[in-house]
Amino acid sequence: MDSLLHASIVEIAAGIRAGKFSPSEVIETYLRRAQSTQRTINAFSHLDAEGAMRRARAADSAVLSNEILGPLHGVPLTIKSCIDVAGWPCEVGSLLRKGYIPQEDAPLVARLKAAGAILLGNTNTPEYLMAYETDNLLYGKTSNPWDLSRSAGGSSGGEAAAIAAGCSAGGVGSDGGGSIRVPAHFCGICGLKPTPGRIPATGHFPSGAGAFSWLGLVGPMARTVGDLRILFSVLFGPDPGDALSAPVPWHPVPENSPQDTYIGVLEGDALGHATPEIVESVQRAAKMLEAFGFKVEPFRLQGLDRAIELWWFFFGTVIGHLFQKSASRQKEQTSPVLREFLEIATVDPAPSFDQFLGACAERDNLRAQILRQMKDAPILLSPVSSTPAFRHGEGTWKGDAGYRETMRFSQWLNLTGFPGVALPISFSKDGLPIGVQLIGRPHEDELLLAVAEQLEESRGTAPSGARRLPRLGTGTRTGVILGDIVGPTGDESD
Repeated sequence: MDSLLHASIVEIAAGIRAGKFSPSEVIETYLRRAQSTQRTINAFSHLDAEGAMRRARAADSAVLSNEILGPLHGVPLTIKSCIDVAGWPCEVGSLLRKGYIPQEDAPLVARLKAAGAILLGNTNTPEYLMAYETDNLLYGKTSNPWDLSRSAGGSSGGEAAAIAAGCSAGGVGSDGGGSIRVPAHFCGICGLKPTPGRIPATGHFPSGAGAFSWLGLVGPMARTVGDLRILFSVLFGPDPGDALSAPVPWHPVPENSPQDTYIGVLEGDALGHATPEIVESVQRAAKMLEAFGFKVEPFRLQGLDRAIELWWFFFGTVIGHLFQKSASRQKEQTSPVLREFLEIATVDPAPSFDQFLGACAERDNLRAQILRQMKDAPILLSPVSSTPAFRHGEGTWKGDAGYRETMRFSQWLNLTGFPGVALPISFSKDGLPIGVQLIGRPHEDELLLAVAEQLEESRGTAPSGARRLPRLGTGTRTGVILGDIVGPTGDESD
């Protein structure tokens, strides 16, 4: 059964329907893996083993009665611990929220359960989600399964680590500046930042209401792009709790030839400089898409410098001053990474009402300007981050190599409300995963996923169960080459 630990959601669901294995067997296998890796990876903030097995036995009975609930029947999933799951702690890595337990499921959680998914637990985050590294005073740091001396990223670092390590087949993260895509890139999995409102963010903390609804949203994370598409198909749809949600229907992608879609390789001085290995990975992805039949050319966007500055105005200055009011009263209970964020974000005075309104208007105008430039370029290709996973504590908000510089490739999408998907392409000389980012136009998430699936197909995937699981020790590891994909070798629990 250990071969299931790196199977796709598609394979697990199909195997259950065909009677190859039962939901209980799947859940037992994943729980065993989650429990054996918790000490070293620390992906979970809450693991509901008893509840998961109870739901798995009910799913067994449903299979025998030919009462399959939906496309995720018996599939083990996890949820980032900033999203409400009834009866589970939703503490967002903060002592200031310790013991908070929601009484109702977020709409997206209810949709997953209705589709038959079995939720195992929720996953670790940085405090209040304000870092690209997952570490907090409540649950500690989450490590990258490929190299325990490295970060799994943030703020959906626990979710990415759980999926990459074979503790979960997929799940849901959230993204206010790359927080789905960066951990996916660091950990070698896939993640979708959808168009705001396509998946309701109701039940997420902090709330994305008002002017922040463009900025932060929720989206699926999984091992394959095909799995992202299945999760997206279950999660999407309106909810009155999300002001941006609307009854936007599913858009089937026309069966046009690849030559009908132009893909621009994003260029822009405002994005900074990626490492040579990152640049080579983007070039590699461009060649794969070109070989598939797409027209791929360099593409320079105007206005990215201002988009990134405006993103920081909302994410940094405005949110920093809002958080400072509560955090400053209980400073000793806040984590170092949150204190660092607040120190950097509140250097400038709190913005005036006129400044805030002006920034909102400028954001909308800038979004329209970028959309006009992308009229004939529905898909862009770029790095996710300028580096692979950094060592614990080496990211930080400070300095030239800090978060504000290394994550510029991801941040502007949150300011403009564009969808983006991260998927792994290659590995660094140190054996760390490297992903690339495909960027789409608003409400064209389905096209974005279709192109990402073709890139994934061109890249090649490892046979089901062929990867071995990470050896949970320190330092980098070599990998077993499986076609174009490398998997971390060894496992203490084997």
